[in-house]
Amino acid sequence: MKRTLYAPEHEAFRSSIRAFIAREAVPYIHEWEAAGQVPRSVFKGLARLGALGFDIPEEYGGLGPTSYRYQAVIHEEVALAGASIGHHHVNTGVVLPYLLGLANDEQRARWLPGCAAGDILLAIAMTEPGTGSDLAGIRTTARLSADGGHYVLNGAKTFITGGAVADLVLVVCRTSPYDPADRRAGLTILCVESASPGFAVGRKLAKIGRHSMDTAELSFTDVRVPVANRLGDEGRAFGHLSRNLPRERLSIGVAGVAQARAALRFTREYVTGRRVFGTPLASLQNTRFVLASCEAEFRAAEALADRGVELDDAGELTAAEAARIKLFGTEVAGRVVDACLQLHGGYGYMTEYPIARLYADTRVSRIYGGTSEVMKTIIAKDLGL
Repeated sequence: MKRTLYAPEHEAFRSSIRAFIAREAVPYIHEWEAAGQVPRSVFKGLARLGALGFDIPEEYGGLGPTSYRYQAVIHEEVALAGASIGHHHVNTGVVLPYLLGLANDEQRARWLPGCAAGDILLAIAMTEPGTGSDLAGIRTTARLSADGGHYVLNGAKTFITGGAVADLVLVVCRTSPYDPADRRAGLTILCVESASPGFAVGRKLAKIGRHSMDTAELSFTDVRVPVANRLGDEGRAFGHLSRNLPRERLSIGVAGVAQARAALRFTREYVTGRRVFGTPLASLQNTRFVLASCEAEFRAAEALADRGVELDDAGELTAAEAARIKLFGTEVAGRVVDACLQLHGGYGYMTEYPIARLYADTRVSRIYGGTSEVMKTIIAKDLGL
């Protein structure tokens, strides 16, 4: 099936990204995994390529309106290289759109130039111990001061991607008492600078995979947040978050497809060179049938994800379509990567082989951004069930 998603300008960008990853990421992946994060210089290098400035207006140093195809290219090239560029996809593909869509003129002038240049790294803090996917259960609170000039923020967050390196964290907190009759009301987004007194980075959480992308606990103890750092309307965070979730879930589905593609490439190369019982592993019927099945599933997921990117560009991506893409793309990735690791035999369990790292890195995609079960609930609702 001929793929038609990309035009020459996207392929030119691919060449630049591929060269950057080969030069600036691939040689250091094991070093970064041991450190638990990538250096700031990686983001500065990506900024020079324009890869931090998607959709940021040109007057703030960005590229202006940009197709999501460019971010899809980055997902594909990072996966195919068996590399990492830290929490770039969260910084640029997930968090930045909140600033672009909700920031007022003063906030845009204050933050967007730094985002485009790699001087301001972003994270978003929603999840709390005990809340999981239930955002309405958030207990972190922000109380408006008597003079109305700032909020006093108290609480804790967990599983925050990029939380240990971010300069600006979008914190979802409760600014009015919990109302059982309207669980979604009363939540607000505050942009908290990491240098603020009372802001603390707790543990860097030890994960199964994605070792070069930090995931941290954050705490807030009487943090003074200027009202000028409120993003969007007070008490309207749930609606703000819901509007951006389709793009986030599309990105996770696209990344899953990229991981499946990479697994197939790694495995074709391995089975072609590996001999068992005096015979090339690639010549055995089981090997051929397993890879044929994986290829068919991958192509179906790729077609679905590509269509999602087209819908996103047209402003027509719905929550249900994004849920389908995330569900199918990540579930296919899990099946394909697992089958490909099996074909590597014992070597597939060794982290020196990219398939092993891919196996560990892929598993979380069925959890974050909304679990597969949440995606099924959204799809079932769209079916009228």
